[in-house]
Amino acid sequence: MDNQTENDVPSDAPHACPGTSSADAGQVSACAGCPNQAICSSGETRRVDPAIVEIGQRLSSVKHIILVLSGKGGVGKTTVAVMLARALARNPQLRIALLDIDICGPSIPRALGVENEQVHSSGSGWSPVYITENLSAMSVGFLLTSLEQAVIWKGPRKDHMIKQFLLDVDWGEGELDYLIVDTPPGTSDEHLSVVNYLKHVSSLSGCILVTTPQEISLQDVRKEISFVKQTNLNVLGIVENMSIFKCGKCHKESQIFPKNNGIQLLCETNHYDLLSSIPIDPFIAKCCDDGEDLFEIYPDSSTAKVYLDLAEKIQAKCQSK
Repeated sequence: MDNQTENDVPSDAPHACPGTSSADAGQVSACAGCPNQAICSSGETRRVDPAIVEIGQRLSSVKHIILVLSGKGGVGKTTVAVMLARALARNPQLRIALLDIDICGPSIPRALGVENEQVHSSGSGWSPVYITENLSAMSVGFLLTSLEQAVIWKGPRKDHMIKQFLLDVDWGEGELDYLIVDTPPGTSDEHLSVVNYLKHVSSLSGCILVTTPQEISLQDVRKEISFVKQTNLNVLGIVENMSIFKCGKCHKESQIFPKNNGIQLLCETNHYDLLSSIPIDPFIAKCCDDGEDLFEIYPDSSTAKVYLDLAEKIQAKCQSK
């Protein structure tokens, strides 16, 4: 069913099509003409990838893995991932790691102020880049020859890179408390790969869905919700980013996006918690552009307190899971 949307899948298609887990994959009339029919019918794709078991063993020392998802680009998903990681790392007793699987648009290095760093390989695997003693990061951005280099990869190569990240990164000795995984927008190759490789990892606590208030963003979040339900991914809650604009000088609040009850309705319909409403804050934009820590530069800002509160809610969600 190549290049078809969920609504285009024929009614008689095998269960989970265009996946290949069904015993009937490639063998029913709906599969006729699909370029993947021969692969599916051979049963080759139903074999368990040994890497899934290896990844489970490799990540056995991670207590909580959290995916940060968004259906639409430009909603501040990476900013939320970075700020959440920094907020969690404010507790010196916790060890936090940030994994960037946005293969084509890796912006984690810039947001953390380490875009000129490179990873090093050793007998125990790739060493991540450390931002502080208890916060480290890994991104394809560290592997590129220049900051302007485009990543022009097809699905299989993206899949291989994500597998390498999950298998080969040495996050250090001892337990890792939180591994935050920043994903690209949408529900494509990277999402399917990471969910597939982590589906048997007991420490996968779930995901956070990031959106902005306007309906055009909520429309794509509904598609993301469809994805997480089909893949049985637990949802920790929804984060409303850019909820209001807060002036850094006069501190006056302004409504940038049309305000409606769309997010509340979305949460109620799906029984999700609205974890946080985060304002548009010029301080955050400056810190991410400059690779600085908001909690160090502007520790008394109201937005810093919002993120610290979000971190507390995430910890409570993970501990109760």
